[in-house]
Amino acid sequence: MLLTPTMERFILHWGEMGTRWGVNRSVAQIHALLYLSPRPLPADEIVDVLSIARSNVSTSIRELQSYGLVTVSHVMGDRRDHFRAETDPWSILLLIAEERKKREIDPALTMLRACVLESEGDSATDPEVKARLSEMLVFIEDLTSWYDQMKRLPRSTLQNIVHVGAKIAGFLKR
Repeated sequence: MLLTPTMERFILHWGEMGTRWGVNRSVAQIHALLYLSPRPLPADEIVDVLSIARSNVSTSIRELQSYGLVTVSHVMGDRRDHFRAETDPWSILLLIAEERKKREIDPALTMLRACVLESEGDSATDPEVKARLSEMLVFIEDLTSWYDQMKRLPRSTLQNIVHVGAKIAGFLKR
């Protein structure tokens, strides 16, 4: 697969964006390459195109598979695994949001609940600290509840919410 300058720019930028979001640059670049690719790619082709070590490609693909962003595809006459990325932007957003919630928000909620419970019986903890912990817990629980409601909505409804939200923001600026 030959990359055009535009494809290279996108892949490099996606890799940079990934690092800002806490994702390994190689993982993000492989995702970008597979996203742009019109056909599933075998790992050795990913290695060649991106000049990334084979072990790094294998590890990165496993991570992308754990997010549900990449799936294995088979090609007639070729015994190698080929990989294809989800290409629907809404599906990508929802897959990433769900996985980030599992990996980051859910553990934070567990910790906050434990801290609030622990602080209730602790006279040494300042009441203001207890209040801040409780406020943060309620805030994260409210956001989680909102997220759970949003992810159950049909895609068309989500798209309408985004469009209406932009219109409301524009209206409020006036």
